[in-house]
Amino acid sequence: MTWPTGLARLWKRSLQFRTVLITTALAAITITVACLWMAVSIQDGLFNQRNAEVQEYAARAVEDAQQTLDASDVAGSRAQMQSLWSAVREDMARLAGTDQIAAFRIGHDSVPLAPTDFGRGGFAAEAVSPGLQERVESQATQWWQSIALTDAHGQPVPGIIVGQQLNVPNIGPYAIYMAYDLAEQAETLRLVQGTLWGSGIAMVLIVVAILWVVVRSLAAPIIEASASSARIAQGDLKVRIPVHGEDELATLGRSFNAMADSIESQIQELAELSLVQQRFVSDVSHELRTPLTTIKLASTMLNDRRDEFDAMTARTTELLSTQVARFEELLTDLLEISRYDAGSVQLELEPTSLAHLAEDVIESMRQVADQHGTELRFVAPGGYAPVEMDARRVRRILRNLLGNAIEHGEGRPIVITVDSNPSAVAVGVRDYGMGMRPEDAERVFDRFWRADPSRKRTLGGTGLGLSIAIGDAKLHGGTLGVWSEVGVGTNFVLALPRRPRAEGDLRPAEIDSPVPLEPSDDALHHALGLTQPILTMDLAETDELTDIGEVRDLREVDGLTHRPAREKEAE
Repeated sequence: MTWPTGLARLWKRSLQFRTVLITTALAAITITVACLWMAVSIQDGLFNQRNAEVQEYAARAVEDAQQTLDASDVAGSRAQMQSLWSAVREDMARLAGTDQIAAFRIGHDSVPLAPTDFGRGGFAAEAVSPGLQERVESQATQWWQSIALTDAHGQPVPGIIVGQQLNVPNIGPYAIYMAYDLAEQAETLRLVQGTLWGSGIAMVLIVVAILWVVVRSLAAPIIEASASSARIAQGDLKVRIPVHGEDELATLGRSFNAMADSIESQIQELAELSLVQQRFVSDVSHELRTPLTTIKLASTMLNDRRDEFDAMTARTTELLSTQVARFEELLTDLLEISRYDAGSVQLELEPTSLAHLAEDVIESMRQVADQHGTELRFVAPGGYAPVEMDARRVRRILRNLLGNAIEHGEGRPIVITVDSNPSAVAVGVRDYGMGMRPEDAERVFDRFWRADPSRKRTLGGTGLGLSIAIGDAKLHGGTLGVWSEVGVGTNFVLALPRRPRAEGDLRPAEIDSPVPLEPSDDALHHALGLTQPILTMDLAETDELTDIGEVRDLREVDGLTHRPAREKEAE
């Protein structure tokens, strides 16, 4: 698993991680914006302060130089003019606070006494931009511009150049330029910015640490409550949350513990009630065995001699025998249910071919199917290899499924499909009868539940068959599913693993059934040689269709492989 996937999973599953991460991001953004604003403000403050200082120094130096030139009379001597010019230059450097000074004469008129241009401190005319030069030469006011200077080590440093006119009497104006580096201010700014960013990072770390402690203290009871609720869901009803203090979290803990006490009490009451019900059903079933045996013996004797009675008495005797048999079947199912509830059911495993077992069940139910005008079709692409199963219980499941299909199939053909794959064997019982609604299909395995209570039971069912069937399937580690659609029919699929699960393994089964739960009738129709859907066929048109043995002899039709039973037995 890659780290982005791990972070995404942690983001989804951990409230603590999300809270810390979101708060850290917001704190980091806030502190970064604050540090940037302070850094920019300090930078502007340092620059504006230094700019004001250098402008004041430059203005004072030029003003002093102008006063010196105005007070001097050097009209007749070039040597005196040069001496005065040198003195003015030194005074400007002293008063301006910089050695980088340059002076350039404005205009190109030839004047014999005009002092020569000069550049001091390595300042050259190339450092002055044309725009600044034009403004200084055109207007007698002070102008400034930010430039990049070079320090003694040849490294670029920020600087300011200030330009202003200086008027030499009898000669004309000169452009005076003074350059000031901001190395000291840049160093101060670097120190301040380093302090700001260091403080910002430290603040973020402190916020994260404080937040972690706070969230940890708040989340710990929630995490403990979550873990405790999970343990209760798993069946550990004794777990409780330690409660400390009187705050909201303590109130939550007390409420949770009270809820757990209530749940434990109710579950214990329900368990005791269930145990009483189980014992009642088991005891009543056992106690009824003896009188039922006597009643059955008497009803059998009377039924055997019903020909000697009058018609009314004979019919009564026959009904008595039928209902006693049904009563005995109900008692047998109740005893089986009570064994499941008590957890005392044991499998008697033996190698059994599911295909052969299904054939036997079909043959045993054929007479009942004929009485209902229902034709049984058997398709077995696989399932002939022996698999460890309790043959008696699987046979009971198939008889129940087939009996329900006959009763609700409305006389249409019923298709029994057996197939296998490397992990499982499965059998499907498909009828084309009335079908069920989705909400009815969800309850079809409930005890004593009937989709249509007004419908008469023609096969004498007890209402416990499907409940026992799904119990038998789960006992094998298999599954029993149902698909149904109103007006289309119903399909039950029993899937059993090839290897029985270990004793005591109660995990839900995950089986790749070779017989799909939702049937696809097209391939099945071709395999059976049908030219139209079974649902719409008239039973009179099916006389020429193949019987069980002929269907099993088909070889390869539409993806379904059918092999003769004798070939599979040979394997």
